[in-house]
Amino acid sequence: MKLILASASPRRAALLRQVAVPFEAVEPLVDEEVNEKLEPRDVVMHLALRKGHAVSRSFKEGVILAADTVVLHRGEILGKPAGYADARCMLRRLSGDSHDVLTALVLLDAASGRIESGISETKVWMKQLTDEQIDAYTAGGEPLDKAGAYGIQGKGALLIEKIDGCYFNVVGLPLGLLYDLMRRMGLPTWLNRKDGDYGK
Repeated sequence: MKLILASASPRRAALLRQVAVPFEAVEPLVDEEVNEKLEPRDVVMHLALRKGHAVSRSFKEGVILAADTVVLHRGEILGKPAGYADARCMLRRLSGDSHDVLTALVLLDAASGRIESGISETKVWMKQLTDEQIDAYTAGGEPLDKAGAYGIQGKGALLIEKIDGCYFNVVGLPLGLLYDLMRRMGLPTWLNRKDGDYGK
């Protein structure tokens, strides 16, 4: 059965390729504004469902994989920075403190409408950073398209003290949770298969 990734994220696509899952990527065109009164776990699930439904309208069959990731610091969601100054502010805020990364995953069967979903949560501790370190990291541009203004899979890894939970969740696609959801959906899994055998 075809898997459709409802995301334009190169990081999510790379993780699917890493575990040999064939997929087609389609960027979801959705409004990501949500009710500010929602709890963070409800926010990520709501957005993941919105992305999944938006893409599913273009397919009569196949399973849509949608995800949404947020950084949560002291009860406040930190999204993608608006620019360099905003990125520096976020990093100063996270410096020397812990935060949580939440990712909601949704599998939606385009034919039946069946949904399997879950949320992965990882606690991340960032090193105490100097303004010089923050300025140097921000100047490279890496933080600008990432929630919380850092990428753990890139140069941002140098800023992290430790994590508790799934590393891949922090990147944006918790693979262990995805595996569980695929099994619950009854999709073929790729363990012990050769590349290209998926779906046989």
